[in-house]
Amino acid sequence: MSKESVVTDKKEETNKNGVPLHKAGITKRDEALDNEIVYEFGGPFGVTAMMIGFPCLMYYFWVSLEYHQGKIYYPQTFTFEGIRSFILHEIVEKVVADAAPNWTATKIYMGYIVYSFILAYIMPGPIVEGLPIPSLKGKRLKYLCNGLSSWYLTLVLAAVLHLTGVFRLTEIIDNFGRIMSVAIIWGFTLTALVQIDSIIKGNSHRLSGNFFYDFFMGYPLNPRIGHVDLKMWAEIRVPWPILFFLSVSCLIKQYELTGVVTGPACFMVLAHFLYVNACQKGEECIPTSWDIFYEKDGFMLIFWNMAGVPFTYCYASIYLMKYQLTTGKAITHSLPYTATLFVVLLLAYYFFDTGNSQKNRFRMEQNGSFFARNAFPQLPYGHIKNPTYIKTEHGNLLLTSGWWGVVRKPHYTADLTMSLCWGLITGAGSFLPYFYFCFFVVVLTHRTKRDMERCEKKYGKDWERYCERVPYILIPYVF
Repeated sequence: MSKESVVTDKKEETNKNGVPLHKAGITKRDEALDNEIVYEFGGPFGVTAMMIGFPCLMYYFWVSLEYHQGKIYYPQTFTFEGIRSFILHEIVEKVVADAAPNWTATKIYMGYIVYSFILAYIMPGPIVEGLPIPSLKGKRLKYLCNGLSSWYLTLVLAAVLHLTGVFRLTEIIDNFGRIMSVAIIWGFTLTALVQIDSIIKGNSHRLSGNFFYDFFMGYPLNPRIGHVDLKMWAEIRVPWPILFFLSVSCLIKQYELTGVVTGPACFMVLAHFLYVNACQKGEECIPTSWDIFYEKDGFMLIFWNMAGVPFTYCYASIYLMKYQLTTGKAITHSLPYTATLFVVLLLAYYFFDTGNSQKNRFRMEQNGSFFARNAFPQLPYGHIKNPTYIKTEHGNLLLTSGWWGVVRKPHYTADLTMSLCWGLITGAGSFLPYFYFCFFVVVLTHRTKRDMERCEKKYGKDWERYCERVPYILIPYVF
């Protein structure tokens, strides 16, 4: 242990590396913070605007990709009549014609939703305890982490269905707009169902009293169907596999129509495979994460996982395919440029994977739920032995080892780097492949602010000590 680590009572239970198991009970400060209502995102007006605006933005971007080679377009005149005509004829008519839900799109999307839930219910996997929940008097919920077995079964099944012609993966991109519409409707529907169920069961938590704000943030904290936690299922099993198969669908479509597969298209398939595989192989770390422990299950999480992530993070893959099919020219780059982006992607992934692993395995050790798991790939330095930390008066430990001793949010830095690479591989012909990066900057900045404000309230002077020890947030000596 380093000198900054506080010497603990010899009777305190520790793991084999000497890290104390976090057995502290729920304090009044925990309960107060857990029940505190702070208006985020501009309050009721802001969240209502987001619930209306984001689906509209998704349709606008879809029209941009489908009809304008990914270019941002706008009304010819910014008069009332010009804007009205633009919305009706340039967006609404095109959405009704080519993005209205149909039976094929419903079968594809809802079939996967039902399929993924069944696998979450029946597939084998380790059971992991989450953190003590203040609203449940410190109870630790159990989570069946079978994402990895479900993921590899899905890969095999998808290959079989495609090769046998039962379900060609190109049907995904052929019906993209219509599937997106089904996902949008499902996002609103599931949000409403979860909220209604919470009201009936009387397990609503941290309500503001404003309908729109509570619908956005959510009513329940830990909704479940049987032993399946709906938040973890929605966050891990739905968005990322859909995103991956969208990229695969684009690559196959490109090959079938042109006879070639480009480096950028392969880059996006690799990037999305790494991301989804990381989520599945490290699923046992998710129960101690902020989303599962603190965030409620409302529109913010449900809609974003069901529709937002898979149908907006895919713009780079779709743009690469659409550009080639409409212009007859594939987007390619020089070998040094492409190779450099591959190297940067893999390096960023390494820091992303090991950074998340270091923090969450440290939390699992405190929680007493850590176990070794040899899911592929197990990267070196993903588990810190004999870590240094600052022990707070509250009882929690603030990690100061590994990448977490360099900056406070190393996984955010890596995540942003990967997202920027997703745009750079497409060149500079369109803003849309960079939407994910720009959006992510806003999201992570807001999330970092929320996290730091909460930690300052929770840990007080101990947080100040931690900030002195780890002064930089994302980039050493810069920010």
